[in-house]
Amino acid sequence: MSYNIAIDGPAGAGKSTIAKLLARELGYIYVDTGAMYRAMACYFLQNGIPAEDEAKITDACAGVDVTISYRDGEQQVILNGENVTGKIRTEEVGKMASTVSVYPVVRTKLVELQRALAKTENVIMDGRDIGTVVLPDADVKIYLTASSAVRAKRRYEELTEKGVDCNLEEIEKDIIDRDYRDMHREVSPLKQAEDAVLLDTSELDIDGVVREMKRIIAEVCHA
Repeated sequence: MSYNIAIDGPAGAGKSTIAKLLARELGYIYVDTGAMYRAMACYFLQNGIPAEDEAKITDACAGVDVTISYRDGEQQVILNGENVTGKIRTEEVGKMASTVSVYPVVRTKLVELQRALAKTENVIMDGRDIGTVVLPDADVKIYLTASSAVRAKRRYEELTEKGVDCNLEEIEKDIIDRDYRDMHREVSPLKQAEDAVLLDTSELDIDGVVREMKRIIAEVCHA
């Protein structure tokens, strides 16, 4: 029997970082939903399907199978039996993924694939609508958040370390704008599931968040 953990929250809350660490510690599969979107985008590019042709995208979705596995502790993204892990991080694939992700048919197909994976494996999945739409019956649901100021500061420090010239106020404005878009979009808006545990990470470092997450998971498991 598989065990599923759903982590939702706004941009910059640290969902992916924490989910990967938790998955490693618990021996679960971390389902990188973004990588799955990129794999679909890779399929469309391989088959010469334009991003703006929604009809062809719709027809093509039926022939796509994407799953995630791990080998030597590293995530492997499998598209129709082919390992495309090394192909999905290009700028071209990223742009295609961003464009096609707005189509309901693409989201529906990926939800179907994500649910299929969750039925057979112990998974940790993070996103905007995991606990509300993708895995509404997840065993544990956590809504991870932090103030916009804290999220902006984290992003600013991350970019500065990489040598990127950026402005803290502009980053926070972008985060606030993105929060609004995510919470008000028509398809699968960002919101806390009614049975999710709220965890504000504003005053916690990564180790502190992982400890709190493990405490929440243990409490829910033994409730």
